[in-house]
Amino acid sequence: MSFFANFAAVNMASMKRTVLSLFFSFCAVTMMAQQSPDGRLTVEPRQQVLVVCYQQQPVLEVETSVDASALRQSEPRQIRVDYQMLTGKRLHCTNEANEYRCGALVLRIYNDGIALRYEYSGLKDEPCPEEQTVYRIPEGTRRWMQQWTEAYEGFFPQSTTCKMKPERWGYPALLEPQDGVFALISEANIERQQSASCLYNDGERFRVVPAENEVRITGDWHTPWRVVIVGSLADVVASTLITDVSEPSKLDDTDWIKPGVVSWVYWANNHGSNDYSIIKKYVDMAATLHLPYVLIDAEWDEMEKLASNEGKTIEDAVAYARQQGVKPLIWYNSSVGWIDGAPGPKFRLNKPEDREREFAWCEKIGVAGVKIDFFSGDNQKNMDYCQDLLECAARHHLLVNFHGAPIPRGWQRTYPNLLSTEGVYGAEWYNNVPTFTARAASHNATLPFTRNVIGPMDYTPCAFSDSQHPHITSHAHELALTMLYESGLQHLADRPESFLAQPQAVQDFLSQLPVAWDETRFVSGYPGKSAVLARRSGNVWYVAGINGSDEPCTLDCDLSFIGSHQQATLFVDSGDAASPWQITTGSELPKAIACQPRGGFVYVIH
Repeated sequence: MSFFANFAAVNMASMKRTVLSLFFSFCAVTMMAQQSPDGRLTVEPRQQVLVVCYQQQPVLEVETSVDASALRQSEPRQIRVDYQMLTGKRLHCTNEANEYRCGALVLRIYNDGIALRYEYSGLKDEPCPEEQTVYRIPEGTRRWMQQWTEAYEGFFPQSTTCKMKPERWGYPALLEPQDGVFALISEANIERQQSASCLYNDGERFRVVPAENEVRITGDWHTPWRVVIVGSLADVVASTLITDVSEPSKLDDTDWIKPGVVSWVYWANNHGSNDYSIIKKYVDMAATLHLPYVLIDAEWDEMEKLASNEGKTIEDAVAYARQQGVKPLIWYNSSVGWIDGAPGPKFRLNKPEDREREFAWCEKIGVAGVKIDFFSGDNQKNMDYCQDLLECAARHHLLVNFHGAPIPRGWQRTYPNLLSTEGVYGAEWYNNVPTFTARAASHNATLPFTRNVIGPMDYTPCAFSDSQHPHITSHAHELALTMLYESGLQHLADRPESFLAQPQAVQDFLSQLPVAWDETRFVSGYPGKSAVLARRSGNVWYVAGINGSDEPCTLDCDLSFIGSHQQATLFVDSGDAASPWQITTGSELPKAIACQPRGGFVYVIH
């Protein structure tokens, strides 16, 4: 054998040994790693670090408060959740997980993400144990993260760096650690004696930091669940992991809870709820469009003070709505956040006896629900107060919409009368500052992959006219938001004369719009660029898409999963400002739809 042939043979044998060694090392790691029931997700414990992998690709490193290496010896406990929701992206929710325990650490690996928390027992009048959970997000990782504010009303700009100020971040945080693989970080199942948390970063290390909690614990206590939804964008959009790990419904009777569309006065008349004549216009619009609800917003307690109202009061406005077949919702100031200089009514809900009396009065006069505004962040007192409000409201058959409030963390399952929460930079901001006009389209195309994944979102969509500051998104873009965004109470922003000037087909769409869905599917899109989602209500599919850019684009719209159908109505932009709608009916479903800059479309498929 020549020298070169001998060298090649030796080298080939060495390569084979190396490949076999790597293969068996990989098998050993895989066998040691804890995994989801379907095997797509694995978590490899390395002392105090959990390495989360999706289809064998590393996604995220999570540092824990305990040495998690002993998880390798933990026998999994199978978890299966199967429950019904009254609202949301899916009414029948199921999921499976393998649960592992190591000291205080409880780790669940679901088919679409992980959830971990810390459980303690035998505490004796002690403060809540300090938490050390840290997410490591390497520099260069694509991310969409919101700087923390009490009301969670900010943008989710795309970035690849952690070198930004401030260093405090709100949930949810969306990452793309591998091309086409995403991780959405949030938390769930806030219970009494717990505060919510946020993220503080020092370089690549993002620490979970609970808000103020002065409770001293005796006996057992646990943290909320720290949740990471993992997978493709389709996995993230369809996930119900936030409610999967949350407490089941505490309400025995839920027959009175009815989701629906709401006519809303504030966007065009931000002081209009003290004017009886303006309220009547929004009631009449709701009646004409067959909307079930009207919201009477802030300052209704001043109605009888206005001479032009000729002695009319909130009770008269409620009675008028009920006479027209429209169920009224009314607004309250929580009186724990913005108080001085803020609108009223104030201080009616803070004390248990006052809250009970106020909600009993609401029930007596025929109010269907309450919008409660201006909370002061994530601290334990606020979390307990919100639960007090939800429980008292349920006793009096009142729906709840939290505004100026923290994001949803699973209460929509535990308290099904919570139908919506703001916690979003939404259309209301056209009323406040000029900032939103240029950024709205891209922001709108980010929310389906970030904020709206974790729960109902009171963005208050759909405006064809302008508020104090103009919008430059198209008519079809605005219409698409009504179903692209999930909310159990979907407040329509525009003024009555604008809605009633639209083509009859548009009015009929709003009249028949569902707000609770049997199924939700991701069709196409990318955060900040575009979004196309399909939602099913019964046998009818609604498909909506928006262009988040300032250039024309073609949106992928493969709807082959829908199967047989008889008729489809398509709403798109005509490109003609004088006649902005192009509405067609047929049976063929194209696989792509051309969109105007900042445009959109809606399909209704029977």
